[in-house]
Amino acid sequence: MKNMEKAISLEKKYGLIGQSIDYSFSKKYFTEKFERENIKASYQNFDCHNISEVENTLTQVEVSGFNVTIPYKQTIMPLLDVITKTAMEIGAVNCVEIDPDGKKIGHNTDWIGFKKSIEPWIKEHHQHALILGTGGASKAVKFALEKLGVSTYLVSRNKKENHWTYSELNADILKKNLIIINTTPLGTSPNINESPKIPFEYITPEHLVFDLIYNPAETLLMKKAKFQGAQTLNGYEMLCLQAEAGWKIWSKQPETTE
Repeated sequence: MKNMEKAISLEKKYGLIGQSIDYSFSKKYFTEKFERENIKASYQNFDCHNISEVENTLTQVEVSGFNVTIPYKQTIMPLLDVITKTAMEIGAVNCVEIDPDGKKIGHNTDWIGFKKSIEPWIKEHHQHALILGTGGASKAVKFALEKLGVSTYLVSRNKKENHWTYSELNADILKKNLIIINTTPLGTSPNINESPKIPFEYITPEHLVFDLIYNPAETLLMKKAKFQGAQTLNGYEMLCLQAEAGWKIWSKQPETTE
């Protein structure tokens, strides 16, 4: 009995903060990882309906680290004790480390996962990119692409300074911007018949279309772009890579490239 109690006390707990996260990639990924690698740890979802519930989770739940997803990657930042320089520059947090003193440290590993997953596919003509969406994930994507020397332009539903709206996209814009990244949830299961409204007729075989969605594995956006001959990628590898970067932070392994 004493040995069992000791084993239980040594088990670390991690979790995901988000909203409507029953689908959770993170929970499945880390539960399987802990079992496969014989790590004494558990992982659970913390489905928060508003920022007050996020704050309660941060202060009342005893864990060693959190992942953060939609819609709290930006709004969680004021609730943390420390924000890394990179996460501050990006303006979004997707990974929270709890240090031995209980300090909550915000990191961004989304950009690491995205950069590593898209880099092998970028060719010489991929100099400019359209980023669909303006949330926390779009900020990490923008940061990563600029690290790769790709200029970026954001696309949103509403008119904003230095943004295009979907209705403004035309042949000239798509001819110049040969990378298109979807950071919106449009097309996520079960709403698989949805897609960002871009002029697919101007997509060409020179385009690289990356949808951060991983379920379904091929979104409607990807199908339509592939029909035009474009190279398409989904977000599964990115998610795995950002998760592993987060685990290195939690488990105090050698520094990530953050």
